Amino acid sequence: MSKVKKANVDKMSSLNQIKPSTNILFNIVFLFLGLMCIMPLVFVFIISITSEESLKANGYQFIPNELSNAAYMFLWNERETILRALFMSILVTVIGTVITICLTTSMGYVASRRNFKLKKLYTWIIFVPMVFNGGMLASYVVVNNILNLRDTIWALILPLACSSFSVTICRTFFRTTVPDALIEAAKIDGAGQFRIWSGIVLPISKPVMATIGMFAAFGYWNDWFQASLYISNEKLLTLQAFLNSIQNKLEYLANNPYGGLSLVEYKNAMPTESVRMAIAIIVIVPIALTYPFFQKYFISGLTIGSVKE
Repeated sequence: MSKVKKANVDKMSSLNQIKPSTNILFNIVFLFLGLMCIMPLVFVFIISITSEESLKANGYQFIPNELSNAAYMFLWNERETILRALFMSILVTVIGTVITICLTTSMGYVASRRNFKLKKLYTWIIFVPMVFNGGMLASYVVVNNILNLRDTIWALILPLACSSFSVTICRTFFRTTVPDALIEAAKIDGAGQFRIWSGIVLPISKPVMATIGMFAAFGYWNDWFQASLYISNEKLLTLQAFLNSIQNKLEYLANNPYGGLSLVEYKNAMPTESVRMAIAIIVIVPIALTYPFFQKYFISGLTIGSVKE
């Protein structure tokens, strides 16, 4: 019998083996896909350090004829505006991510409990917004006219604070990972639902919290649309909204001259294409550097939805 088992194991091992040629082909394909992901960022950085004259004469090139740090020096001269926008982006991202994790995990936990009396109604309330939404006009009326959040930081946070898709991910994770016996034991010990959620469920839910947190952080960091709708105070502009203002109207910077320069001299001295790319680099780098720290939890969290209940 042992020989038969060994033969079956050897047969399965041979079936699971990848031929060297196939392995080389896979490595080439994944290397090509990796280069496709990183090359746009490298290209943007190259443009940001290309002189404005070279860009006007030759256009975008991987190997520029003339290098220049004029774009980054220009941003350094505008550091007060840039740093203020960067601070707002960090503040909105941190507060929004924390609120999103709290709301999403609490809603997901409630929806995952089998003995919840309003479970069907609650599930429909979560599912319907994932398929249909009220539209931009309804959202604008609620945020601007009913809640009166215009020109406040909450106008940048609350509209993105909860996602039906993220709630569904949390619901599936809690249903498949948190055993009912653990919840029942906590109830026997006298713990309430809030205590169970905060003291028992969340500490063992790091993968889903990291996944939801990364989705929320990316969403808040890259968002500029909420600021364009609800923010008219320049002090509340986030970095992405500031970048969008530059892309649409470079005179946004020219209208705030520093160092005693006249408006015409300031416009002539201002780089255009390279400064756009330099700001794009400033926007991308901070959020890109945070990903490796959450990669382990993020990858494990992505497989949550693949578990069939």
